Amino acid sequence: MIIISRPITTQTALRSAALKAQPAPLLARIARQRSVPISYQCQEYSSLRAMSTATFSHAPQARIRKPINAALFQLSVTANKAHNLAQGRSKVLSYVSSNPSVNLIVLPEIWQSLYGTQHFATYAEDFGGLWGKIKGQTSSSSQRAERSKRRWSIDNENGAGAVELGEDCKSESLVMLSRLAKETGCVVVGGSIPEREDDRLYNTASVFDEKGRIISLFRKVHLFDIDVPGMKFQESLTLSPGDQVTMFDCSLGRFGLAICYDMRFPELAQIASRAGACGMIYPGAFNTTTGPRSWELLLRARAADNQLYVLGCSPARPSARDLEVEKYYPAWGHSTVVDPWGTVLATTDETDSVVTAKLEKEIVEACRKGLPVSTQRRFDLYADVSREGPSGKGEAPR
Repeated sequence: MIIISRPITTQTALRSAALKAQPAPLLARIARQRSVPISYQCQEYSSLRAMSTATFSHAPQARIRKPINAALFQLSVTANKAHNLAQGRSKVLSYVSSNPSVNLIVLPEIWQSLYGTQHFATYAEDFGGLWGKIKGQTSSSSQRAERSKRRWSIDNENGAGAVELGEDCKSESLVMLSRLAKETGCVVVGGSIPEREDDRLYNTASVFDEKGRIISLFRKVHLFDIDVPGMKFQESLTLSPGDQVTMFDCSLGRFGLAICYDMRFPELAQIASRAGACGMIYPGAFNTTTGPRSWELLLRARAADNQLYVLGCSPARPSARDLEVEKYYPAWGHSTVVDPWGTVLATTDETDSVVTAKLEKEIVEACRKGLPVSTQRRFDLYADVSREGPSGKGEAPR
């Protein structure tokens, strides 16, 4: 290493002149700092860092059990639910039959119905108590107590928690997704659909394993209530917010799961990353106002900040006629996959299309080793959201 410096006499003269120009309070502070040996200051900083990162002395291990070949289906949506279900199933089966290496299928937000507060109730489906089964609310008291300590939900943790739909399942969309998973032999992230439970409506995402069993549910926690030039929308007029951060385990690894507007809140991805997730999956329907400004920016930010893969799957944009005459929601499209470095691996335009990408454990590990931000965080200065539950207590997911 080459160090270039001024002669010592010049340095001393410049330093003296600079100090004389400082106000008295600042001079006093400098004097106090100089009274502490530099070696002690360095030692103190090292101690603080060691204390703040004691629980994560190495980067959280990304759980990827095998190479993941993901396919994101950017589907066109109509007012006909039966058509949407049949079309979605047909396109997935056709693509996977021609591309048998695919093992992860991702569908968009609100893909079996029109997106809009006036439509959610019309297309909503009853999940028949599946939420309680997936979230462990029907498990033993000791299991519920253990989950409540951690605050965060890991569905199907370590492969224990898959639920069969049963012959009496009332949701035709969930039935179709379950069959699709079995027919393709893939893990299926079924986008999101409107869910009805009692007198409440939710925007709910579902995940199925290769056997067609449901392994995760997530209810959108941040509702899309905005008022910006070119777009005003208020999901809370009809939808209720979810109340759980969600990750899930599957045969491929561990993922975080959220929906659309949740992407703007970085805490969800932070929690997932520190819990060992290899990726965040966001079914999302940004629009032609928010999409150009923020869609790719946020996907890349969540990936780079947390050193994991990020998958954003959007519906296709409706035709010009449907936008003008039928007043369909103007989805942005541009489904995208980003790697842990923040690099876009694959994307598309606004049309009905498929985006594919390979997710590899070595890429996550190299990123986290080269940029060890997980072990450099200063939790002596700010909170670790992965360990602080909603009440300020709780433990990190294991």
